[in-house]
Amino acid sequence: MELPAVTAWMDLRSAAVVLVMSTQEHQELDGRIKAALARGGTIDMTTIGRKSGRPRRLEIVFHNIDGRIYISGTPSPTRRGWLANLAANPRFTFHLKGAVRADLPATARVIDNEPERRRVLAGVARNWRRTDIDRMVLQSPLIEAVLDGAAGGAGQPPTRS
Repeated sequence: MELPAVTAWMDLRSAAVVLVMSTQEHQELDGRIKAALARGGTIDMTTIGRKSGRPRRLEIVFHNIDGRIYISGTPSPTRRGWLANLAANPRFTFHLKGAVRADLPATARVIDNEPERRRVLAGVARNWRRTDIDRMVLQSPLIEAVLDGAAGGAGQPPTRS
């Protein structure tokens, strides 16, 4: 059995190992990523601390609503650190984990427009079987994750975890 040649290098700006995949490997990974994104689920995300400038990784849930990727949280009057980090620097890494593993560069769009929040959070509430949509609109963090790369449509291959 012959193994495909894999070229890798260290990207010193992000301290990530970048793998160069064959076209077939890239298409297969891209298809698995798209399927995972269509389902929604638990991911990790890495933001850059607004004060420290250091990476901050946390586990969180994402939702695919009408083909767009959203990240939210349960209602709370306290603003989340991750949301404040993204308001200061919207670039982050969206880490798929589980059966499909990939680190996807992304940009956050904080959603603070009330009609849009209500529309998106109605879908989140359905996913979570919640009925307190008014409270969610007032107190839940909400971003749209705009993915770069093959899964997000910009042409850059995702990196493997």
